[in-house]
Amino acid sequence: MLRLELLLFLVAGSILSSSLVLRADEGEWPQWRGPLGTGFAPNSDPPIEWSESKNVRWKVALPGLGHSTPVVWGNRIFLTTAIPYGEELPPKNSTAPGTHDGVPVTRRQQFVVLAVDRRDGKIAWQTTVLKRLPHEGGHYTGSLASNSMVTDGRHVYAFFGSHGLYCLDMNGQVKWEKQFGEMQTKHGHGESSSPVLHGNHVFVNWDHDGPCFVAAFDKLTGRQIWKVDRDEETSWSSPIIVDGDQGVQLIVAGTNRVRAYDPENGKVIWQCGGLSSNIVATPVAGDGMVFAGSSYEKRAFLAIRLDQARGDITNTSRVAWTRSRGTPYVPSPLLYGDSLYFLTHYQGVLSRVDALTGNDQPGPLRLGNIGNIYASPVAGGGRVYVTDLDGNTVVVSHEDKPRVLALNHLDDVFSASGAIVGSELILRGRKNLYCVAAEK
Repeated sequence: MLRLELLLFLVAGSILSSSLVLRADEGEWPQWRGPLGTGFAPNSDPPIEWSESKNVRWKVALPGLGHSTPVVWGNRIFLTTAIPYGEELPPKNSTAPGTHDGVPVTRRQQFVVLAVDRRDGKIAWQTTVLKRLPHEGGHYTGSLASNSMVTDGRHVYAFFGSHGLYCLDMNGQVKWEKQFGEMQTKHGHGESSSPVLHGNHVFVNWDHDGPCFVAAFDKLTGRQIWKVDRDEETSWSSPIIVDGDQGVQLIVAGTNRVRAYDPENGKVIWQCGGLSSNIVATPVAGDGMVFAGSSYEKRAFLAIRLDQARGDITNTSRVAWTRSRGTPYVPSPLLYGDSLYFLTHYQGVLSRVDALTGNDQPGPLRLGNIGNIYASPVAGGGRVYVTDLDGNTVVVSHEDKPRVLALNHLDDVFSASGAIVGSELILRGRKNLYCVAAEK
């Protein structure tokens, strides 16, 4: 086992809350980007090949529309969705400057949390947390339920941005909720930042074209612990928790700075400039380093050493390496072993680099007949999985010279990132939820 992969597995939470009972060895996917927050699932062996007629254990139609990543705990899969109801209304378009490629609001929406039985795909419960006419829609590839959930196995936390933060028990009963007002997103492209847990706190990031902040709430009561203003603009990136030798840090990528906060009080520990605007990809971390990338008006990637990182570390020795080519825009990077994988913008070109040095391993790999990738890559069983909008998933070997092992197709549209749990790959399409697993 590679050095960094071994380290990640042994600490089983070095970049996630140490208070979560991760049970990564039993196959949980408790949050956006999985049990280690990196897109990698330890002790997993998902299938290499599948189709609508092969290796699909079950397929279930989902109500409404949502792009949140499936979150898995035990025999439950948790999802969010927005279900239109009522009469058709005059189109309500975003008033954000530069709005383009948007979908207007024409119906009121039910904001819903779903629990699906992992064994057979049946919906176990469905809870409507809010009914409302949204103030704006979003990008045509997005949804009103794109923020992924997080769970500690006792409660599940659903964040709908402008439509609230909710804590539910494992039976679907709402325990508390918080409302923060309306986001005004850049170009009217919608919302998607996911919450993260650590200790007794749940954290949310609120970056938009208005007053921005990051805040911590008591996960049992919803009481605000702290709230810190941010000098930022709209971003879609999610915060991550790093729990290592340098202590626990809450890290949030932004247009102006990547910042690390003390999760107990919100004080800034360090900050680093260098990314582009329109931050979408969520950072990953491991082996004492944080990796953040962006690709909008410029391409940028930062590898930051956490050791002795304090204050403004822009252009200092705490930045281990930078990169200005082939960087990700929408899909987040994947950290697998001592290798960092990321897509060029949202196209079908996959880079694999040494996480510690940034050197190519061996260089960009063209994925063939695959493109328009909004889902983030996931990995397990010695393989990397990349899914595009058209229902194609390319499977790539995790080895010194990566090679394409298979190109699989399902009859759906995929913006949501997959979840790997043991021998299963859970894929959420626009219409259906799939459990892909090798036939026994």
